[in-house]
Amino acid sequence: MARLDHAFKHVFLVVFSVATLFPALWVVKMAFRADQSFATSMNPLPTEFDLSNFAALFGDALFGRQLLNSLFVAALTTAVGVFLACTAAYAFSRFRFPGRRAGLMFLLVTQMFPGTLMTIPLYSLMEMLGLLDALLGLVLVYSTTAIPFCIYMLKGYFDTIPRELEESAIMDGAGPFTLFWRIILPLSRPAIAVTALFSFMTAWNEYILAATFMGDEQAYTLPVKVQSFVGDYTTEWGYFAAGALIVSVPVMALFFALQKHLVGGLTAGSVKG
Repeated sequence: MARLDHAFKHVFLVVFSVATLFPALWVVKMAFRADQSFATSMNPLPTEFDLSNFAALFGDALFGRQLLNSLFVAALTTAVGVFLACTAAYAFSRFRFPGRRAGLMFLLVTQMFPGTLMTIPLYSLMEMLGLLDALLGLVLVYSTTAIPFCIYMLKGYFDTIPRELEESAIMDGAGPFTLFWRIILPLSRPAIAVTALFSFMTAWNEYILAATFMGDEQAYTLPVKVQSFVGDYTTEWGYFAAGALIVSVPVMALFFALQKHLVGGLTAGSVKG
């Protein structure tokens, strides 16, 4: 009976995995096809390995510029957002000051509204500041929207670090900056890695705000460029699928690079709120 139950679980997991991977395999199949038509066959496995779609994308100087735009925006958003979130989360975790609880509640409330709700006021602010079609403007918007989530993630982790470590360092003459830079941050590497990963993913994959604020093709990010392959009357499915695979590569690489920190950072940060 135990063996039957064990086999049933494996069969269920295999079927579930195949169903989950089916759309992704279909995208891979279309990316390696030479034509731009939609693959109607139910077989998700690639039947040919033609690199013409990838060659056409990387041969386009504009696509290369847009790839660099995405890398710049995502990397700078991650750096700015995580740095500011680390300092704010440490203050919320360790210090007691007027407005602390109200500040935490306000940060939580900001997460209840979808990003599209803020599109019009953000557009007005960007226009007033002259940051439309500017990558730094996109970095500013992405950073401000990512910081509340990052603060909550990091505050939960900072709360799990024993205060006795800081008290011992204070007895040895360490100042506030030394406590934060030499003790708290090194111990928080798993949480920082997870927070940085989510910040990078948010900025890398975001489409709506980028499409709204960027009217110049030179300033497009990759999600906006990939969507442009879908036209009103025709869709270049080969380019679309190849672009989708290119967009997914950096995120997959980061997942593999940071996988040893993911479980620890996600679980430890949820122990305390």
